[in-house]
Amino acid sequence: MIVAIDGPAGVGKSTIAKQIAERTGMYYINSGNLYRAITWQILQEYSNQPPEEPDKLIEIAKNCRVELKPDGFYVNSVRVEDYLHTDIVDAWVAQVSSISEIRSIVNTDLREIALNVQSVVEGRDITTVVFPDAKVKIFLDASVETRAKRRYHQGVSELSIKEIEERIRQRDQIDRNKAVGRLEVAEDALYLDTSDLTIDQVCEKVIDKIQKTVQ
Repeated sequence: MIVAIDGPAGVGKSTIAKQIAERTGMYYINSGNLYRAITWQILQEYSNQPPEEPDKLIEIAKNCRVELKPDGFYVNSVRVEDYLHTDIVDAWVAQVSSISEIRSIVNTDLREIALNVQSVVEGRDITTVVFPDAKVKIFLDASVETRAKRRYHQGVSELSIKEIEERIRQRDQIDRNKAVGRLEVAEDALYLDTSDLTIDQVCEKVIDKIQKTVQ
């Protein structure tokens, strides 16, 4: 069984998906971290200034061996978990993930990881592209202001709330206009605006959806 969860940047997908996986005994997969891991590798190879030529980025992505281990993500045997949500990765991941060839690479990796395993998978196009036949589809949303506050209070960014808001708006613009895998609500997804909901309230709604589906 696949529980597919989509939503924009900073909406709390990771927190919700992790808790759902823990409560249901399913495997948790964060698709965004695969893109972040590849972005980190690109930044390493180009001294934080990725080239404009997509072919060069695609070549690096093809040569990235991304692994999900109990203690986090590894790229070519290097643990990168602590670097995935830095400001520099935040600044570049949308551009990297907008490249269709890189999306194909990541989607293949996701399907292999989730093969024959009951999983909660979260990202941007999980319900529409990666697992369009998922039994349970969820779309989490929230206002830009709410998402910026949540990201700010995570304590992983050195930016101000206003700067984070602008980053999120820019990310939304890119995500909603990608040629492949754009952010959109699947017709059969449960849409939840989490702006005024607690984590527990969101989790209860998702678990209720799962229970009704498996009955």
